[in-house]
Order: sequence, then C-alpha cells, then structure tokens
Amino acid sequence: MSASKSEPPLLRARGICKSFGIVRVLDEVKFELNTGEVHSLLGENGAGKSTLLKILGGVHQPEKGEVLLDGTPASIPSPQAARELGIALIHQEPLTFPDLDVTENIFLGHNSTWRSRLRPIDWKSRYREARRLLDSLGVKLNPRSRMFGLSTADQQMVEMAGALSQNARVLLMDEPTASLTPDETRELFRIVGQLRRSGTAIAFISHRLEEVFEISDRITILRDGQLVATRDREGTSPDEVIGMMVGRPLEKFFARPRAEPGKPLLQVQNLSLTGRFAGISLEVRAGEIVGVAGLVGAGRTDVANALFGIRPADTGNIRVREKNVALRTPAEAIRLGLACVPEDRQHHGLVLPFQVTQNTTLAALRRLFPWGRVRPGKERELAETYRDRLDIELRAVDQPTRELSGGNQQKVVLSKWLLTEPEILILDEPTRGIDVGAKQEVHRLMGELCRQGKGILLISSDLPEILALSDRILVMREGRLTGHFTHDEATAEKVMGAATGQTPTGAPAGAPPESSEPRHAGDNP
Repeated sequence: MSASKSEPPLLRARGICKSFGIVRVLDEVKFELNTGEVHSLLGENGAGKSTLLKILGGVHQPEKGEVLLDGTPASIPSPQAARELGIALIHQEPLTFPDLDVTENIFLGHNSTWRSRLRPIDWKSRYREARRLLDSLGVKLNPRSRMFGLSTADQQMVEMAGALSQNARVLLMDEPTASLTPDETRELFRIVGQLRRSGTAIAFISHRLEEVFEISDRITILRDGQLVATRDREGTSPDEVIGMMVGRPLEKFFARPRAEPGKPLLQVQNLSLTGRFAGISLEVRAGEIVGVAGLVGAGRTDVANALFGIRPADTGNIRVREKNVALRTPAEAIRLGLACVPEDRQHHGLVLPFQVTQNTTLAALRRLFPWGRVRPGKERELAETYRDRLDIELRAVDQPTRELSGGNQQKVVLSKWLLTEPEILILDEPTRGIDVGAKQEVHRLMGELCRQGKGILLISSDLPEILALSDRILVMREGRLTGHFTHDEATAEKVMGAATGQTPTGAPAGAPPESSEPRHAGDNP
C-alpha cells in the first residue's frame, strides 16, 4: 500500500539543522516517508541518523528546518506531542521502567489527558490487550512480569508492543533488531510487512546491511551530518552503500592471521549456577579468540557474569593462569587480569553523565591513584591516548559520555577496560549497534590484542562475526554447552543446529532433560 509517485509524502523533513555545543550533527538534511513504505537510514556512528529520528519523535528540537505531516507543518515539541500526531519512536537502547510490569510499560503515556487520568484504569482489559500485542509479536512474556531482569531483546519487544498499542501512522525504528535472534528478527519483519501493507510509514535504522536490503523500499545515506544520497533499494548495492557511508572501501571482516595459541589463561570446569546454566567447561589460551554462540536467553551472558564475579557460580572450578581462583567480585577479577565488556553499554558499561575522562579511568582508579587522590591532568592524558588509539570521535575528552554516538560510547567502554591492562577479555556483544567502520576497528583491535598474547572470550549474536574471528566456537542452548567446533570445522549450519537443538539433518542435538533445564528471566510461570 505504498504511496504512488503523485501522492505527497506522509512525513517530510527538510532543511533540518541540529548542533550539540559546537558540533554540527545535522546540516540541512532532508528526509521523506511515504505511506506504506520502509525507508532505511544508513551511515556511520555519529552520522546523525538517531538524532534525525529523535527530532521526528519530539525528543530533540531542530535549530532550523521544518517537519511536515500530510503536507502541513507540524510542531513536535515533545515525545507526547509526537504520539498524539501518530508518530512512535523505538529507541536504540530500550527505555523501560524496571520496577513496572510488562503491561504497565506497554501502556505508558496512554492516560495522558486530565480527563483520562480521572477515570479508573481497566487493568483486566489492559492485561488482555498486552497479551494480544505480545502474541502478535511472537513474544513469550508474561504481561504481569516485572521488567527487571528481562533481556535486552525482550525489552525491545515490549517497546515494540507499546508502539503498536498507539496505532502509529509513522513508526521510527532505531536499531530494533540489534539484540534479536534471527528468528525474532524474521518475526519482527513479518510484523513490519503487515504494518507496511496497512499503510504505516516506517523509518528504519540498522547497521546490518542484509536486513536493510531485505526490508527497505528506499535507502538514505548520511555522512558527517549531511545527506549523501537517497536510493531505491533495487537501484543500489551493499558495496555502493558502504562506499557512500564511509567514503572508502572496507573489508567486511578483519582477516586475522591464525597462530598457534599459547598457555592456558582461563580454564573452567563444570561451572553451574542454579536456574541459569549448568556443566560449563571451557578454556581460553593466550593469543586466541574463543567464540560463544547461541540464541538470546541461552545463558551466555550469565556465564560471562559468573566469570567476572558479578553473579558468581554455585559450583565448578575456575583456573586463571593455571591457578585455582574463587571469582566472587569484579574487583577480584580485575586484580587477576580479567576484563568484561558488557552487552548493555549504557546501563552496565558507562556512567553516562560522567565525562569521557572519568569513564575511561573508572575501572583502574585504584591502580592509577593508589592514595585516593585523582589527578585530572593524568585522567585527561590517558583519555586522549585512548581517543587516538581507538579513533573515538568527540569534541573533547571532558565531554559528557551521553552525548557520544553508540559506536563511540562502545569505544569508551573498551578504553576503560584496556586501561586495566587485562590478560583475559570477556567481550559480550562488542559490536552490537555500531556501524561497519567502527566494527572493523573493533575487529582490528581484537587481532592486535591476540598478537600481544591476550586471550578473548567473544560472545556474539552476529554469526558471520563469530565464524570469521574465532579460533574455536562454543555453542550454548538453554544454559548448557551443545556444540564445540574448531575454526575449520565450523559452519553456519552446524552452529545454528547446535543453538536450536537440531542437527543440520533435523535430529535433536542433545537437549538437556526437562527437569534440568534452567529457567530464565521473563519465562512464563
């Protein structure tokens, strides 16, 4: 049901300018959305994509330019005003209230007028409607469950259900698939197809080009806050789009030379945590990357948290540099030479109001300033060193970290942990939500660390990334290891077979017995 060429766009932004401080984020940008189309926005981190969607969603106000809805100038001073105009924004990072339940999060903002606030809420009806919305997304969540403890993927789907509850005419989706499994992404795309056919206009941001070319009608490329081009999907190619995004050709993945690994740095035997995972055994040697694949909810992050002392395991044995250790706190893990880059950088990796300098030194304060007196000059020097090393784009190292793009925030997280001089790095989704250029830089950094003799445990839902970078690949399903492949043995089919409980021929892949399967946050009672 996409608009004909003669119909005006449902939504049009033109001449949009926006600055943060002295940095011009958007410069005379135009963007159009037709009825019943999916229009993707592409560009490197910091290109202005998320800022443009936030302007359309009422989060930011442009300094110049206008937005037209149905050909009429529209004022969007707030997210509530956007919702009233039929514009719903799904943010890059889930914006949910952990102490409220799923249904309350879905219907936030629905009782917005004073008249509606005076009426009692029919909670029985709302829980029923929440169940219907979740079912339409294929999400197995209890509408009465608290949000606290839900995975990033589940939080994203709750936000999606909230947008659907508003009957939005315009849906702005900022990296909605970043934390979804392939099956969840396919289900989301099925729903997007339904919305498109019903006439909804959808703006879509993703760094996964295969998704963009699967779902888009048109593609707009931004670079350094300026419009580069708008193309019909059928009239362009991924290579052309990448060239326009970064202004130079890029390899898809960093080709890391294989080398014989050194001595064991981390050895784990029969690690278990009740209700999360059981019987986990693995080894990471100097100079190698061990990939951990699996679907969302398989228990990979729980294992990472146990190894870093965030939520210690109940039973099992951990050896660091061939010595038995008891990792009960992150401080102890850091002292033993471990570092952990978390999946959720905004909530668990950074203190967003802090300056980049403060976030950079946060995990190494005791070593850097043993007498408890922080020296700002030294902090600044270290932050500038890592800014140059990781090519972090910012106006100054004393800039609040929340003002950086997602990819540059991720580089600050990496800087923080590299400053602790670790020997073992646990990287949980290190390239989630970052652009192709930043992703390649992270891949190169991983190769550099391996050449220095570091050991890396890489958790990633990006299967091509796991296959390209890992020396060995472990696969988890429902809290247990179900596969172990060398780099040469591993294929996408084998890994996905182990992750889903099916071999490539469809036979069961050794799922644990029903009574021993751990439960995960968000499971229905």
